[in-house]
Amino acid sequence: MTTGTRHRVEVLPDEEAVARRAAEFICERVRTGVEERGSFSLALSGGRSPGPMLEFLHDELDVPWEAVDVYQVDERIAPRSHPDRNLALLETTLPDARIHAMPVEEEDLGGAAARYAAILPERLDLVHLGLGPDGHTASLVPNCGALRVRDRDVAISREYNGRRRMTLTYPAIDRAREALWVVTGEDKAEALVQLLSGDEEIPATRVRTPVQTVLTDIPVAYP
Repeated sequence: MTTGTRHRVEVLPDEEAVARRAAEFICERVRTGVEERGSFSLALSGGRSPGPMLEFLHDELDVPWEAVDVYQVDERIAPRSHPDRNLALLETTLPDARIHAMPVEEEDLGGAAARYAAILPERLDLVHLGLGPDGHTASLVPNCGALRVRDRDVAISREYNGRRRMTLTYPAIDRAREALWVVTGEDKAEALVQLLSGDEEIPATRVRTPVQTVLTDIPVAYP
């Protein structure tokens, strides 16, 4: 099955160029949003690949952090000080940001997910998404019950690579004004073709955010 979702695609020379362009993209959207609405809500995905993008964003660009609320797209269930946590990267690279951390240390994870959903804005301004080689995005991973959640904005995923995760669900991502995909590395090539061709066999393609931009260093050709 294919979808009618369209993606604006920019192919950059290498990973550094992608990271720099992604930082510029986010900065542009933040500054415009703050000028138009007085504030901006930004949801950032985890993993290690966003590190260079976040460093460019903080160190080289003039972002009005005092007007930005930063939310997590996903987070591994682990103690706060554990190196597996996505939060550590956010706090290290964006020390001036107002970060709303997912409460994954709590014993009642379902209740914690509901409380995090309650602090989300009705509509996020920008959601940053990655793409796994298996086609997952956020922590919406293959064969996971969270893929079917339509009545909650935050859910708990199945165990994946040794950790369960807290994640935004499709409804929260789909309501965002815009989504920015940052996809680098040859191991993502097949999944990227699936995403851009609308192949719903992978979780990423089921994202319905109305405006979607893909920044990549992978040469792409798709229908």
